[in-house]
Amino acid sequence: MANKITVHYEGKPLYDITIARDYNGLGSILQELDLSGRKMCIVTDSHVEKHYLRQVQDAVAETASYVCEFSFPAGEASKTLEVIEDLYEVLIKAHFDRKDVLLALGGGVVGDMTGYAAATYLRGIRVVQLPTSLLAMVDSSIGGKTGVDFRGYKNMIGAFHQPSAVYMNISALKTLTDEQYFSGFGEIIKHGLIKDIDYFNEVGSAVDALRQRDLTTLEDVIYRSCQIKRRVVENDPKEQGERALLNFGHTLGHAIEKLKDFQMLHGQCVAVGMMAAAYISKKREMIDDTEYLSIENTIKGLELPVSVSNLKVDDIIRVSKNDKKMNAGQIRFILLQNMGNAVITEDVTDEEMAEALEAVLHTKDSFGE
Repeated sequence: MANKITVHYEGKPLYDITIARDYNGLGSILQELDLSGRKMCIVTDSHVEKHYLRQVQDAVAETASYVCEFSFPAGEASKTLEVIEDLYEVLIKAHFDRKDVLLALGGGVVGDMTGYAAATYLRGIRVVQLPTSLLAMVDSSIGGKTGVDFRGYKNMIGAFHQPSAVYMNISALKTLTDEQYFSGFGEIIKHGLIKDIDYFNEVGSAVDALRQRDLTTLEDVIYRSCQIKRRVVENDPKEQGERALLNFGHTLGHAIEKLKDFQMLHGQCVAVGMMAAAYISKKREMIDDTEYLSIENTIKGLELPVSVSNLKVDDIIRVSKNDKKMNAGQIRFILLQNMGNAVITEDVTDEEMAEALEAVLHTKDSFGE
């Protein structure tokens, strides 16, 4: 039996998030969206297509009048306008119109790119998100943020474009590499720290089952994480206020990600960024040493790094100031007022960032040596 969560916009139901263990229910959901007889393009990458493209093709075959696919090389390096242009050409040649739909089958890169293509092709067509990575399931597939990287700057080109549905087959998590799988827990830990300390503690208590990829435990964790993300994006659909809390760990994390040339995964970089933000929160006496250690232990327990090597403090601070989260020249930094309660600040100094970064650089537990 699939779990469902409904995301609302301005008080009205906007789309459903379905948590299932296979793709058997996908066709009926597309029919409910009045997509019977429409053209569908499944957008995926070279890794995911081997595992799930055929399953999704079979699931939608009876609903669609025409199904095509567009696959690109897996990885952040493909997240460019040039690849989007190639997708536009496929859609144009197949005569896709505004009532047709794109299906985003893959992780965060696939979801972001497909969403952006849907937002901009013919000024907007429908998109259904089919996330296959843990990170995409709990974060990037929900909320309508889409985009591509631009000349090394992450997600600088994009649009808000809400999906028509999100359908996640959590059995797909069984085929992820350990590194890809555990990367998703960066966002899960973040959700607990910014909004729900009980959830954070429960994730910490379930580490053994999560490490074993127990689907029942994962289903509960994913459901609760999606609920947190849903509440935040409903309150602030276009990131004018509260939604910025979701950037906890991301300001410095994105800078680390860029300086590592995207060789570290997003969740890994966010984990290091969260440790730096937690350090500043501790120095400001917003959280105590015991709470700081709890964050560190939970991150480590889920195979994520708490430090990074071969980077310079000044470089990380410099790159962080190119981030799109700047506000009138000042970095919007997310700190923990206390565990489970994050706040937006604009007064974090370069000196505070430098001290926090010194704490997560060049230690014996460093990642990437």
